[in-house]
Amino acid sequence: MSKQLIEKDANEYDKDGLTPLLKEKARQIRRNIITMLAEAGSGHPGGSLSAADMLACLYFHVMRHDPKQPEWAGRDRFILSKGHACPVLYATLAEAGYFPKETILSLRKLGSPLQGHPDMRKVPGVEMTTGSLGQGFSTAIGMALAGKLDDPGRRIFVMLGDGECQEGQVWEAGMAAAHYKLDNLTGLLDFNGLQIDGPNEKVMTVEPLADKWRAFGWHVIEIDGHDIEQILQALAPESKVAGKPTMIVARTIKGKGVSFMEGMVDYHGKAPNKEQAEQALLELSSES
Repeated sequence: MSKQLIEKDANEYDKDGLTPLLKEKARQIRRNIITMLAEAGSGHPGGSLSAADMLACLYFHVMRHDPKQPEWAGRDRFILSKGHACPVLYATLAEAGYFPKETILSLRKLGSPLQGHPDMRKVPGVEMTTGSLGQGFSTAIGMALAGKLDDPGRRIFVMLGDGECQEGQVWEAGMAAAHYKLDNLTGLLDFNGLQIDGPNEKVMTVEPLADKWRAFGWHVIEIDGHDIEQILQALAPESKVAGKPTMIVARTIKGKGVSFMEGMVDYHGKAPNKEQAEQALLELSSES
């Protein structure tokens, strides 16, 4: 759905109806994640579940896009730089109508377009093939530079992981974005505190992360990455600062929405079995 269609749908609710609409979208995205990972028997649930609220806000309210025209020139762009968390992107694209929802059951299977990292050549709506950490972020900066030339109104959004910020390429790219005053670029940093080998502070501390981005010349907004109102406010055009790229440092919970996955490093890259999936889907079936 395009941004315009989503806003039209939202008008059917009362003036405060957008938040419950987006919460429901996020919950369905999480259900899609669990369903596809359980079917595949492999994949990355933790960092996918933690990002669901932000992607719900982007795809169902903030971004200009049209699933019926995935290559529409006027669209905004979203790049998932932490490509291993592609279940959240696939789940969102399916929910938005980029491809039939039953396709998610083919995750990681031979011949499926939905592989363990997103492939822009195979999946409509995927703007960049990512997986090598830091490279998606650099690509987003290139897209923002191009946008300055051919469509000043286009917005580029890119999601990074907190562990990804241990990569030197991220900081080189961050300097470039500030140097070129890319105020059409917004980063969303999924700060859930855990990576595959354990807590960030034990593997390679990234703190003080917000202060580092400020020092690199970015406009920084710190939020609760599961609070819909805070996410929408941070993503609003009026929250941008002229001449500066924006980094939204979003504090999140790894495995958000599934009790036995929340805050558990084991579920960085461990899919639920059949019984666990049933429990997770039951938990995600009711209003949180």
